[in-house]
Amino acid sequence: MQKSKKYDWKDSNVELIGTKEDRMVKKASAETEPAWNKAKAGNQPELFIWRIEKFKVVEWPKKQFGEFYEGDSYIVLNIYKRENELLYDVHFWIGKYSTQDEYGTAAYKTVELDNLLDDKPVQHREVQHYESEMFKSYFPQLVYLKGGCESGFRHVNTREYSPRLLHFRGERRNIVVSEVSATKRNLRSDDVFIYDTGTHVFEWIGKGANKDEKFKAQQFAQQLNTDRNGKAKIEVLDEADISPSHEFYKNLSDSAPDDEDKQQHKLSAGEKKLFKISDATGSLKFEKVAVGNFSKSAVNEEDVFIVDNGQVIYVYIGEKASHNERQNALIYAHNYLKSTEYPQAPVTVMKKDVKGQNADEFNKVLSG
Repeated sequence: MQKSKKYDWKDSNVELIGTKEDRMVKKASAETEPAWNKAKAGNQPELFIWRIEKFKVVEWPKKQFGEFYEGDSYIVLNIYKRENELLYDVHFWIGKYSTQDEYGTAAYKTVELDNLLDDKPVQHREVQHYESEMFKSYFPQLVYLKGGCESGFRHVNTREYSPRLLHFRGERRNIVVSEVSATKRNLRSDDVFIYDTGTHVFEWIGKGANKDEKFKAQQFAQQLNTDRNGKAKIEVLDEADISPSHEFYKNLSDSAPDDEDKQQHKLSAGEKKLFKISDATGSLKFEKVAVGNFSKSAVNEEDVFIVDNGQVIYVYIGEKASHNERQNALIYAHNYLKSTEYPQAPVTVMKKDVKGQNADEFNKVLSG
């Protein structure tokens, strides 16, 4: 089977306006998109997730919330209340092997949903392994699975099930579960692993694993058994107590891990930078206007601004910004990120009247 091509952020682009992808997505207006019906009717706090499948928006099952296939793109809408007012955050999530067609569709459908909800949502771009703290807060843990909509399973047939090795790492609410290649050389004593054969679930606990990893792995294993009507055998193994000849180790190969299994995924805060996107001179220009410490007064309502602190990118759309400036805001942010060492950083689009957690975080970045 041919391995999926990893999404190359240095070569990618989002200049899809007017392209074939754009026309395909815009055939159906927001008002006639059936996927948005529940979101339109939503009047209480609720979380919605959809997956992009062949240019279509397909509702994601609630029991799989927090599970994301690395070959796909998703749209996540969170509706919450603050001071008795409904507030919205809409994220499009990009798996590391998601195709540009899927990514482009997710981006445009996110804008479509934003328009449908009268521009109330705050828009976000999220990339696998580099999600914002807000996005991660929606789920008990993030689960990254290999494959995509063509190969991703919904129901397990234990006779045909392809075994998988899952890696649990992190602490407290920041537990990440990643499917990794099933090799002994991926095992780490600081973490917990589950080897799932469909009928037999091995829970391998490393000598240095923390209590949060152990607890989440135990929960995960129990849920697997529940999903399989109690027919899966669960076996808990302590690294220090099991023999090298145990069945668990026999199931794993001795081959080297895949390159992506060994990657570290961290963003570090750096020197703040402020950029302006303006067509005041008659043509659209992108320029750096401040570095280091600057206040909110450096951001005005006449133009579009990009604020970068090395961990998250804020795109601030001024109330009086032109149509051309607004339309190109995310494109400039995306292309700017391609020139940095952190092209996968989360992106959040801000406006003057934004309330809630996003406004709090944006103001903190500006004043920090």
